[in-house]
Amino acid sequence: MKVAFACDHAGYELKKFLIGLMRERGYEIEDFGTHSTESCDYPDYAHPAADAVESGECAFGVAMCGSGNGICMTLNKHQGIRAALCWLPEIAALAKQHNNANILVIPARFVSRDEAVEILDAYLDATYEGGRHERRVGKIPMC
Repeated sequence: MKVAFACDHAGYELKKFLIGLMRERGYEIEDFGTHSTESCDYPDYAHPAADAVESGECAFGVAMCGSGNGICMTLNKHQGIRAALCWLPEIAALAKQHNNANILVIPARFVSRDEAVEILDAYLDATYEGGRHERRVGKIPMC
């Protein structure tokens, strides 16, 4: 399973750590950048990652920036993306279960590595429930 990763400079160290973890677990990674802590613009990395998830090239994505807000807003400009900003494991699980989130966004400056792993694991362990949520998720795209 291929996973898209994207971040800005504030999320770089956490992204690098999570990519290592995911590779150890057998996931194939598509790293859309950034590739350093040098100041950069998150949309430059968010848009290609969103394109890869929308097209099916990647099964889902993980993204991060300092607060998580900017990269999440950018990802959600894509009609086929449901990016969810998650700072607790319970929120990550619900984002997948109820909203069928296809990109997990983590606020890199506000969670520890251990917390990020818990958030990622909750997202990975969750399954979209469909049912009563399907109608709502179907109303998200504007076009």
